[in-house]
Amino acid sequence: MGELVQAKKLAIIALLVAGVAGVSYGWFATHAARGAPGGAQPWKSADLTATYVSTELRQVDPANTALFLYYEIENKTDSDYRLGAVPGLVIMSRLRSGGSLSSQEDVRFSFPAFIPARQRARVALEMRHAFTWPADNDPAQQDKLRDFVNQRLDNVNEFVLFDPADRTEIEFPRGWQPLQMAAVSPK
Repeated sequence: MGELVQAKKLAIIALLVAGVAGVSYGWFATHAARGAPGGAQPWKSADLTATYVSTELRQVDPANTALFLYYEIENKTDSDYRLGAVPGLVIMSRLRSGGSLSSQEDVRFSFPAFIPARQRARVALEMRHAFTWPADNDPAQQDKLRDFVNQRLDNVNEFVLFDPADRTEIEFPRGWQPLQMAAVSPK
């Protein structure tokens, strides 16, 4: 009789394990087929488009500098869109050499933006770096500032924002030119 009870317990355990495995497989197959978040759903990239406007370099404090890249974003949808303060947003650089994405630079929005439906808004991407701002009387000041900017942007083809909440992708295209040495007029 003890063997019969033991056999029933094993049969119940086997059924429970098979049921859990079946439910798990069914859930996974259903979600994988329809594209769970972060899965096979394509990124929407035509809804919001960015156009390069300008670049600005600012001294944050004696040991840090911020490079700002200003863009205008056009919202082509019938829905409002928020940028910057939304959790989960990722901004990456697309490299000129090879076209791969890189997260080696800390790129973020300098302030949150609200882009109403069917309208445009100006936004700023910001990159902060440790950098001692050269003194005003430093004869190499312009060269140091130019080199700093060029080093940050030389291998960047564009910046790309990914918003996993609604699978939106925004490309911030290269519009800047490498800074050149200023021409010195003869005395």
